[in-house]
Amino acid sequence: MKLIYTHANNFIVLNAKNIVESASIKVFLKNEYSTGAVGELPPVENWLELWVVEDLHYERAQQLLEVFNTQELADWGCVKCSEINGGAFDFCWNCEASSHYSETVS
Repeated sequence: MKLIYTHANNFIVLNAKNIVESASIKVFLKNEYSTGAVGELPPVENWLELWVVEDLHYERAQQLLEVFNTQELADWGCVKCSEINGGAFDFCWNCEASSHYSETVS
């Protein structure tokens, strides 16, 4: 087994897992239940890790995740205050409205 991806945000790791599994590559999650150790261990030690089960699939999994990591997030316009926010933001920096209530800006 080889580590292919880790991140502080579990949702991002689970998204990476879905991408790799969609290519019929078997993966394993490590630290899935380690949040109870937060405080006892350094935070990085508790990050969810995605491992490829068979080493021969490592390169293909890395290629899939490289595309995943380089996708550019589109800017979005806040519906409440019309402020333009970067794609990486989940909330408007001006009025704190959620990006779920937004319009994509080209």
